[in-house]
This record gives sequence, structure tokens and C-alpha cells, in this order.
Amino acid sequence: MSTSQNDAEQMGRAVARSIHEHWGLFLAEGIILVLLGIIAIVVPPIATLAFTIIIGWLFLVSGIIGLITTFWARGAPGFWWSLISAIIAIAAGVVLLLWPISGTVSLTLVLIAFFIVEGIVSIMYAIEHRNQLSGQWGWMLLSGIIDLILAGIIFAGLPGTAAWALGLLVGINMLFGGAALIAMALAARKPQSA
Repeated sequence: MSTSQNDAEQMGRAVARSIHEHWGLFLAEGIILVLLGIIAIVVPPIATLAFTIIIGWLFLVSGIIGLITTFWARGAPGFWWSLISAIIAIAAGVVLLLWPISGTVSLTLVLIAFFIVEGIVSIMYAIEHRNQLSGQWGWMLLSGIIDLILAGIIFAGLPGTAAWALGLLVGINMLFGGAALIAMALAARKPQSA
């Protein structure tokens, strides 16, 4: 057995031990995520608006930090590119915070673009690997088709879909992520036998 394989096994045991020791925290996080996910699914317009505002703050704070570090290291190569990047992040944050409804439409357009690209890539991957994936390539093809259908539904309903699409998808993500954390925490309650 190689040294890197031993290191990987030791790391895996350390992670499993840590999860076992803190399974209650993971369980609590999972429950909170499930509850927030359900709320986001039930009232997606509020979740969409909250998501837009959070993204606005992230852009604003990251832009300000980027601006500070850019001027701090102004002798470093790429100063102007860093400066432009920081200013764009600040501007995006300000726009999302001052006009969150317009920002929601913009973020929904980004989501549509993501679904289109993801759908096309999944379909091409499935077609290219249909021989290697045997019967499983159909699932990848179906996933790509569903991505394209979602993009079409959201785009066809604009601007109305902007009010609920982001919140609903974030809610679904939180629900499944929380459920996965709960399952992991419950499985980690009991120590693993060596």
C-alpha cells in the first residue's frame, strides 16, 4: 500500500471521527436547512428577494475587500484588472441592494443561461459516452433535457418567473442538502467499527 493511500485512509478516518464527535451539530444544521428550504418553497418570492439581497451584500463586501487589497498591493502585476474587478463587484452589489427586484430579473437570466449551458453539456456528455455508460447514459440525457425544459419554462414566463424561480430552486437545494446532512448525522451517531 502506498504512502498516499495510507494518508488518504487516515484522513478518511479522521473525518469520520470528527463527524461522529459532532453529529449533533450536523443534525441541527440539517434540520435548520430543511426548515428554511420548506419556507423558501412555500413562499418563493420572499426567498428570491432574500437571496438577491444576500448576493448583493456578497458582491459589495467582496468588492470593497478587493478594492482595499488592490490598493494595498498596487505595485503587483495586474493592478488595473484588479481595480476594475473590484469596482464592478461594488457596482453589482449596489445595484442589487438598491433595486433588488431588477436584480432578481438579472439573476434569473443568469440562472436561465446556466440551465441552457448545463443542459447542452449534459446532453453532449451523454451522447459522447453512451458506449461507456451503457444503460446509464439515458439518465444523463434526460437530465440535460430537463435542464433545457426548465430554462424554457423560466424564460417563457419572464418577468413573472423571476419572482419565484430563484427562491424555489434555492429552497429545493436547501431541503435536499439539509436532508443529506440529517442522514449523515444520524449515520454518524454510532461509532464506526474498525
